[in-house]
Amino acid sequence: MTNALSELLETRDWLMADGATGTNLFNMGLMSGDAPEMWNIDETAKIKALYKGAADAGSDIFLTNSFGANASRLKLHGAESRVRELNIAAAELGREIADASGRKIVVAGSVGPTGEIMAPMGTLTHARAVEMFHEQAEGLKEGGADVLWVETISAAEEFEAAAEAFAMADMPWCGTMSFDTAGRTMMGLTSADMVKKVGKLAYQPLAFGANCGVGASDLLRTVLGFSAAGPTAPIIAKGNAGIPKYHDGHIHYDGTPELMGDYAVLARDCGATIIGGCCGTTPEHLRAMREALETRPRGDRPTLEQISKELGGFSSASDGTDGAGPEAAARRGRRRK
Repeated sequence: MTNALSELLETRDWLMADGATGTNLFNMGLMSGDAPEMWNIDETAKIKALYKGAADAGSDIFLTNSFGANASRLKLHGAESRVRELNIAAAELGREIADASGRKIVVAGSVGPTGEIMAPMGTLTHARAVEMFHEQAEGLKEGGADVLWVETISAAEEFEAAAEAFAMADMPWCGTMSFDTAGRTMMGLTSADMVKKVGKLAYQPLAFGANCGVGASDLLRTVLGFSAAGPTAPIIAKGNAGIPKYHDGHIHYDGTPELMGDYAVLARDCGATIIGGCCGTTPEHLRAMREALETRPRGDRPTLEQISKELGGFSSASDGTDGAGPEAAARRGRRRK
């Protein structure tokens, strides 16, 4: 299947993705508790500004404002009947910005978790999860998304349901999980587990990896885990811009543009092909990341000691790939303010 992303992957040895959605929309006035997806209809200029910020900063890929635009999450806002409408709008606005950029930019339709727990631990059945993901996928496809991009997933079963839904929509896709619990996902998967799970999927992603989590150091340790497991698909790294801090009634991430430039180069050297940011990552961070990737030569695969020295210490002593269980670790190393 030839598409905009696979074409870029064939001609480039790294691609830059975008940064945060929620953080940047909060900076534009989104209030806590509001559904950002409503802005695809009600605040179109702000959503286009979000996309344009990533495009102008040098992103080769940006994700649509549709992370929570599935029936389960929208039901919390009485908008479960608007799944198709909100996803179409998210992708159409993205298509407008990408097509006006003058270069090839991939519009990736963001698909977040349902917010429910899969059976047998929870009540969400596989069939219902596939149905919700498929409904969202069809809206993003109709709106003009180049690829689908499921992100921040914790359960392998939900990841598998998304893959099945994307096959039904006949859309290429990428997928990332969040390793935010001592190097594992909330449901206990390690980086090595994910490589095995992805390898067994009937409908393969164009790329896979990790997003969000605890901080850039932890995320790069996960990327090293992916690389060590010998995956066949390109790896995605989308780490947070530092650690969240509460200041004057707001949450701020302490990662500077300089630090995120270091992170981007380390991510590339760890084995990632698609490199972006997650929470706290602004266009200013992205510009520093792009410059670093373009100007700094590729280096050897970094050690954990190098990563902690550059970006700060890890949140746990192990990422679980050594068979060790979750164990806290004192943060070490430096973090530029």
